[in-house]
Amino acid sequence: MKFSIEQRFASDVDAVARAYADPELYAALVGLPKLTQPEVVGHDVDGDTVVLQVRYRFGGELSAAATAVIDPTRLTWVERSTHDLARRTTIFTMVPDHYADRFTCAGSYRFEADGAGCRRGGEGDVKVKAFLVGGAVEGAIVSGLKEHLIDEVPVVDAFVADRSGE
Repeated sequence: MKFSIEQRFASDVDAVARAYADPELYAALVGLPKLTQPEVVGHDVDGDTVVLQVRYRFGGELSAAATAVIDPTRLTWVERSTHDLARRTTIFTMVPDHYADRFTCAGSYRFEADGAGCRRGGEGDVKVKAFLVGGAVEGAIVSGLKEHLIDEVPVVDAFVADRSGE
């Protein structure tokens, strides 16, 4: 299932791009729906390139048909992202801890100035191989991802403001 997202931030484009490459941001993403508290498991910096690995756990609801073939407590993955701060782009893959033969997801984000703030647009593709319910699970994952990304906007803006002393 292909998906696209768009987020709008009140903060400066470079500050938002840097925030997403900062492991401390993920500690602030607590209590948001659909996903549990993210855990940073890797962070490497080489000039303007940052490689970040963050573990997530799905915290949303799945249909009875989906839970018949997929244990929601095992829907955990590591998002491996490469942030190019100079180009304001990020590419990512989600690597499942379980169900590696049934789940793939990859995509990219780009940060663009939008007035005094910024816009982050992204696209990706998620595939779940599960007889009869794969599409439903893909839909639940994409829905949860979109909801999470909308809800994280004020957290990111607050994080950036706190860092800049505003």
